[in-house]
Amino acid sequence: MPRLQIQGGRRLRGRVKAAGAKNSVIKLMAASILFEDAVVISNVPRLRDVETMVALLTHLGATVEWQGTDELRISAGVLSSTCAPYDLVRTMRASFNVLGPLLARYGSAEVSLPGGCAIGTRPVDQHLLGLGALGAQLEIKAGYVSATAPHGLKGADFAFDFPSVGATEHVLMASVLARGTTRLERCACEPEIVDLAQFLNDAGAKIQGAGTPFIEVEGVAQLTPLAYKVMSDRIEAATYLMAGMATGGRVTVEQIKREHLASVVDLMRATGAELECGADSITVSAEGRTLTAQSFETAPFPGFPTDLQAQMMVVNSLARGTSEIGETIFENRFMHVQELARMGADIRLAKNNSKASVVGVEKLMGAPVMATDLRASACLVIAGLAAEGTTVIDRIYHLDRGYEKLEEKLTSLGATVRRV
Repeated sequence: MPRLQIQGGRRLRGRVKAAGAKNSVIKLMAASILFEDAVVISNVPRLRDVETMVALLTHLGATVEWQGTDELRISAGVLSSTCAPYDLVRTMRASFNVLGPLLARYGSAEVSLPGGCAIGTRPVDQHLLGLGALGAQLEIKAGYVSATAPHGLKGADFAFDFPSVGATEHVLMASVLARGTTRLERCACEPEIVDLAQFLNDAGAKIQGAGTPFIEVEGVAQLTPLAYKVMSDRIEAATYLMAGMATGGRVTVEQIKREHLASVVDLMRATGAELECGADSITVSAEGRTLTAQSFETAPFPGFPTDLQAQMMVVNSLARGTSEIGETIFENRFMHVQELARMGADIRLAKNNSKASVVGVEKLMGAPVMATDLRASACLVIAGLAAEGTTVIDRIYHLDRGYEKLEEKLTSLGATVRRV
C-alpha cells in the first residue's frame, strides 16, 4: 500500500493554482441526470471521488467521457437503470444524492443507504424528509431507499431541521423538475450550493435565494444542455495556505475568491500572519513572524469550515499560546489528535470529544502516522512539512479523494515529498 514520505523543515514558497471544487463537481455530476441531453463540466479535478461518481453514472447507463485533462461530457438522457448499488454508494456518501434526480426524471429509484462514516453518523433523514415533502413515497428495506413518485414530484414548503449541505443540494435538485413552486427554509449557504444553483439556472432552472437560508424554486419542464466551469476548491486552497503558515513560508493560491474563505482569512490574519487578497488569489506569509494561536469553533458557512479544523489545529500547535477548538458539525472529527501527539503536539480532548485544548510547542518531530479521513490526512501532511525529520503517512488513499496532484504542487513550493 502506498505511503507518503515527507522530509520536513523546509519553508514553502511559491504559487499554486486551486483545482476545481470536489464538493461542487460531485453534485453537478449527480444533477446531470436531470438533463435529457449531454452536459459538459470543465475544471474537473482528477480525484478518486470523481472517478467513483463516473463509475456510478456509468452503472446507471449514462455515457461519461473525459475530454482533455479536466473536462467531462455526461450524457444521461436515457438511463438503463435507476438503482444505485451499495458497492458504489458506500465508497462516497455524496453519491446518495443521485436519488432525487433519478426520482425527478424517472419517477422511481432505488439507492443504497450510504452507511457509516469515519467522522460521524451523518444521517440522511433530512434528505428523505425533504423528498417526502415533494411527494415522494419512500420505503427503506434491506439497506436501500426505494422511492416512487407515480404522479411526479410537486412543489412544497419545507424547512430543514438544521442547515445540511447535502440535504439542501439534494432537495434543490429534485425540486427543479417538480410541478409548481418549492420554498425551502433553514438551507445551508455554502458556496458550493450557489455553484449548483448557477449551473442549473444557466440550464433554464428558476432558482432564487441560493446562498441564503431561504431558497425558492419554480419548477420547469426540462433543462437545456450547457457547458459549465465548476468553481475552485476553497478547502484545498486553504490547506496550502495553512501549510505555508505552519512552515513559516509564503504561499500564493491562485483562482480562489476571498469571499469563499472570509472567516478563514480573518482567523489566519488574527494569528499574526500577513494576508494579501487579490481579485482571484490569496497570499499568506509567516516569514519572520511569530504566530499567536487562535481559538475558534466550526460552524456552517459563513462560519469556520469543519473541513479545515484539522489543518488549522496544526498551525495552532506550532503557534504561541493556548487555544480552544470546538467541533460543532461532526461528533468524531478529532481522530487526527492522537497522530499529531505522536509528532510532539500538546493537545487535550474534552471528555465528550467536542473540544480540543491546544498548547503551542516549539517544534514537531517526524514520525510514522496513519490517516483516518480526508481532512485528517491533509492535517498530517502539513504537520510533516513543518516537522523536523521524516514523516511517513499511511493510508493516503484518503488524500486521493480530495487533493489533485498533491505531491506535484507541494514540490513546486519547495517541499520534499514522495509516494513510496
